[in-house]
Amino acid sequence: MNEPTRRPATVTAAPEVHQLTPIVVQPAAPAIVQPHTVPSVASVVLPDGRIVTGYAIDPVQPEPVAAKPVVTRAAVNIALGGVGFLAMCGGLLLLTTFIAALTALITQLITLAAVLFGGCIAVQVLNAGSRGGGTTVNIRKAVIKRNHFHR
Repeated sequence: MNEPTRRPATVTAAPEVHQLTPIVVQPAAPAIVQPHTVPSVASVVLPDGRIVTGYAIDPVQPEPVAAKPVVTRAAVNIALGGVGFLAMCGGLLLLTTFIAALTALITQLITLAAVLFGGCIAVQVLNAGSRGGGTTVNIRKAVIKRNHFHR
């Protein structure tokens, strides 16, 4: 039952040999260099006598850091807002004082007008009885007979 199975014999063929074909890299088209961008060529003589020629590389200059002001803009804006608020509060204080004084003046003028006109009206009412064309009669011991006064 557990006998190994026999495989049929295979015919081995001669191996095929493949030759590698080299890949030819086509050179890229020459880059057109603008005349104002051609860097300068530098030559350096090494201590052993060799000469190395190449392009000079300008060192990368870091961008200048903008000097930060001592006080930020937000702080300046807050301070200016506070100064404006204080100026406005002073102006409002003066405005309310002016309104209160004006109200007191108007109240006093109305009171003065009421006293003057009221006095004039009172004088007219009290003097109305004396303006008539009648006679003033002093009654001391008068006898009234038939609706007439006799002295």
